Formats: sequence, structure tokens, C-alpha cells
Amino acid sequence: MTKHHLAIAAVAASLAFAAPAFAQTSDVTIGITTSTTGPAAALGIPERNALEFVPKEIGGVPLKIIVLDDGGDPTTATTNARRFVTESKADIILGSAVTPTSIAVSNVANEAGIPHFALSPLPITPERAKWSVAMPQPVPIVGKVMYDHMKSKGIKTIGYIGYSDSYGDLWFNDLKTQAVPMGINIVAEERFARPDTSVTGQVLKLIAANPDAILVGASGTAAALPQTELRDKGYKGLIYQTHGAASMDFIRIAGKAAEGVLMASGPVMYPEGQADTALTKKPGMALNSAYEAKYGPNSRSQFAGHSYDAFEVLKRVIPTALKTAKPGTPEFREAIRQALLTEREIAASQGVYNFTEKDRYGLDERSRILLTVKDGKYVLAQ
Repeated sequence: MTKHHLAIAAVAASLAFAAPAFAQTSDVTIGITTSTTGPAAALGIPERNALEFVPKEIGGVPLKIIVLDDGGDPTTATTNARRFVTESKADIILGSAVTPTSIAVSNVANEAGIPHFALSPLPITPERAKWSVAMPQPVPIVGKVMYDHMKSKGIKTIGYIGYSDSYGDLWFNDLKTQAVPMGINIVAEERFARPDTSVTGQVLKLIAANPDAILVGASGTAAALPQTELRDKGYKGLIYQTHGAASMDFIRIAGKAAEGVLMASGPVMYPEGQADTALTKKPGMALNSAYEAKYGPNSRSQFAGHSYDAFEVLKRVIPTALKTAKPGTPEFREAIRQALLTEREIAASQGVYNFTEKDRYGLDERSRILLTVKDGKYVLAQ
């Protein structure tokens, strides 16, 4: 098969899990589940769009790519992952757009023994460590750049508002782990659900606690909700947003309320500001040029970088795996897993990857920058 397949579908029915039947094939099958509908669509749509700019073959072997929509629902993400295993006989699985669905996909991939690339941060437990890696920056690395900035600005107290799910937990736990020992005291914690349309009550409680700054642990367009509400209710302190909010949609939705926000981000949001020697500059410029040529100026998105970068990694590991095994076999899946551990300094738009058995994110400080919004545009923060 020589064509690049993009089959987009929503799967709602539950499928019983069965052990995959392996058969050698002439192409590499990649199953991708992401959220092109539902509250996480602002993340999943750019991830899907970026697939238009990835290779059609690697190492002389065609790629068969199957894309399913999970709507941000962990149950549907589980169904999709099981379908990749039992029906598609996938060699590799990517997904999903948010932490709860990525956890669901990871569980299936690790049960089946299939390499899994998460497109959102997730806790890498021992049960998930063998077959799963994560493309986004790990929370502690991007968190540190914000906490260092807070300390430089004399921030002593902070409030937190984040999702009432595992993504919100990741950020609140990191805030306690890193910022508190730096002398930054958490004076308020509030949560909200991804589909919520109002956070007025939570914002009023945060403002009443009078923190020097507020950290928003949210992603996609929903991150603009507390940002807008805080400014509308008169909060004058610094507001920090996590890398999950890094997209042009955030500015579009938050409008004037976005001005002055401090936002951790992957370097793909501003590769123009990187030194020519930065390994992330060339892939970041390549992705943004292609993406904005098709989807318009200022349409770049960190989330597009996650799926794009998975293929930058695959461009390195698939040729290595092909030296010892054929697609469609357990040996090939194991060879992919091993190649992820041996290939070093894999340059991509969001960072330079060096995976190990213990470090399933494989990224360092080269994977994050701190941005602010000035006159409706992202610029490097001071």
C-alpha cells in the first residue's frame, strides 16, 4: 500500500478486548486517537491538522495512518485503542489530546505491548512505563520556568485554579512540590470542570484570598475562561498559564484579558526568537510555515507540535527498528521500543528527545520558553 491514509471517525460502541493476532505487513500501521469534537477539540483539531505535514513513508516503508475521534472521553479513547489493537493490528498508537484520555490509551497499549506516544502530559506509573512515552513537556520542566519568574518578581503568595481532573492534579501537585520550597505560599485552590461555562464563584474566592499571582492549570480554549473572569472581576496581579493553553485561540477568546499573561510554552510557539544553533528552530519553523500557509497567519499551535513531533521521532526510530524486524510483528514493536532508548538527541519542534527507561518524556530545558501577550501577540517574557 503506498497511499497515506487518514480515516477520521467517532467510535462510541464498546469493543471487547482480545489479544492481537500478528501478521507481517508491507506498511507501518499507526493508530491515532484524539479529540476533534467535544471540550478538548481546540487541542485535538490542531493535532489532527498537523498530520497533513508528516511523512507518507519512513525508511522506504509506507505509513498507514488511521485517525479516530474520542471526543475527550476516556471510555471512547479506550474503545479506539482497543480497535487499533484488534482490528487494525497497529504497530504504533498515538493519543490522546488530554490527560484522562491519554491515560486510558496508555493502559491499553501497555496491556497489548504496543509503543504508545501520548499527546498530552500524563503520570507515567510503573504499569505504563514500558510502552508509553509522552510528547509534551513534563510539568516539572515547564513549571520551573514559571516559578523562577515568580521568584524574580518577588511573588510570595499564589492562588491556583485548575481542572478538576488529572491534568489539574498534575499542576497543583507540581506547584506544591516546586514553588512552595522556593518560598511561594499557596493561599487558595479552586477547581472547575472542562465543560463549565462559568467560574465566577471560584474567581471571587481567589480574589478574596488576595494572592500576589494566580496559576491557571487548564488547557485549550477553556483556559481563557478563568483568565477573562479574573480580569473582569478586577484582579490586578500576575496570571500564569500552563503550556496547555499555548495557542493563538487563547488570545482570540480571551481578547484584551490576555494582555500581560505569563505563559509557559514549547518553543514551537516562537521559533523565530531562537538562536540559529537551537535544534528546535528548524523543525519549528518548518511546521509553522506549512501550518500557517494552509490555516492562515497566526494559526500556529503547540498541540500541532505534539503530533508533528511524534513523527519526527518516528523518522529516527522506524529505520532502526526495520533493521531487525518487519512491520506487523511483535518483534517490530519491541524493536521500536528499543530504538526509543538508543536514539539520542532527536530534534523536534517542541524539544530535543532523549528517552530512557526511567525518563519517558525525554526532554530538558530546551523544551520550554516563557511568553507573554503584548498587543494581541505572543512575545518572549522578561
